[in-house]
Amino acid sequence: MLQYIFKLPNWLLIKISGKKLIEIGKRALHPPYQLLLKLNENAAVDYDSITPEEFRSAFSQDIVPKKLPKDITWKDHEIDVDGGSIKIREYQPPVAEDKSPALVYFHGGGWVIGDVDSHHELTANLCKKLGVKVFSVDYRLSPEYKFPIPLNDCNTAFDWILNNAEDLGIDSERLSVGGDSAGGNLSACLCLLRKSESRSMPKSQLLIYPVTNLSSMETDSYQECEEGFYLSKKSMEWFREHYLNSTEERTNPLCSPLLAENLTDHPPAVITTAGFDPLRDEGYEYSEKLKEFGVSVSYIEYPGYIHGFASMGFIPGTDEALDELCAELLRHI
Repeated sequence: MLQYIFKLPNWLLIKISGKKLIEIGKRALHPPYQLLLKLNENAAVDYDSITPEEFRSAFSQDIVPKKLPKDITWKDHEIDVDGGSIKIREYQPPVAEDKSPALVYFHGGGWVIGDVDSHHELTANLCKKLGVKVFSVDYRLSPEYKFPIPLNDCNTAFDWILNNAEDLGIDSERLSVGGDSAGGNLSACLCLLRKSESRSMPKSQLLIYPVTNLSSMETDSYQECEEGFYLSKKSMEWFREHYLNSTEERTNPLCSPLLAENLTDHPPAVITTAGFDPLRDEGYEYSEKLKEFGVSVSYIEYPGYIHGFASMGFIPGTDEALDELCAELLRHI
């Protein structure tokens, strides 16, 4: 029912929200998000008391059912990682050439929540729109598995897909990485890690509202969007506390890729941010830093959107945004 409400005329959505259209500077909040935020007001999280287990349970309760492309198929693989095993979900498009490009995807959720199921709709849609196989990685979560374990899991998964490319029917030289939020962070950090170890690099990187700097939360976007826009400064502090082992790790480039000294020869990047997102400015800053080192970057801001929009297919405009991002990524893969 809710997915139909969000398709009402914008003026009516604003009226139902009970507020004037929310604006920050020249940015105006997309009316469907204004109503969504109003509906979620009573679901505010108390970050002073909530546990990771409680947050995961609440996060798994979708307010809108997932809608998957009918012609996308998938299967799960189980691979060994240091000290355990993880799942990789392989998505198959309806038509794919043998030895085609592929995307390895790392889900968001602040390194604490989320899994391949929470991002099932998004990864299936990426598979459909890109027309290539997508491999969604179920890396282990913090605080049970703090840094660098989630990053190492992603790196091991990338190697497994790379080493099994022939059996998987993909081109090992056209394997890209991508992710949203914490998954965008893991994608960027994976490139840094592999570069430092002189290992095969991803063909390109898709960074959707990525976390790029855990050392500071003092940007304009953090101040403008400190609370009230789904992701908050308080939640980012909570996620950071559960992911890292110490405050010293905040400045480690493998946690904060914006602080890397050298980004030379990193893969071409498609980076997107949302206007009403605390992470907006650091995503833009990372795109500019990549450019400074000669990396090809396509940067797109959706000024009226909020953090998490890529997983909100029920909001008008999301599908078109994903179309645009996939079209940009296809230029590089």
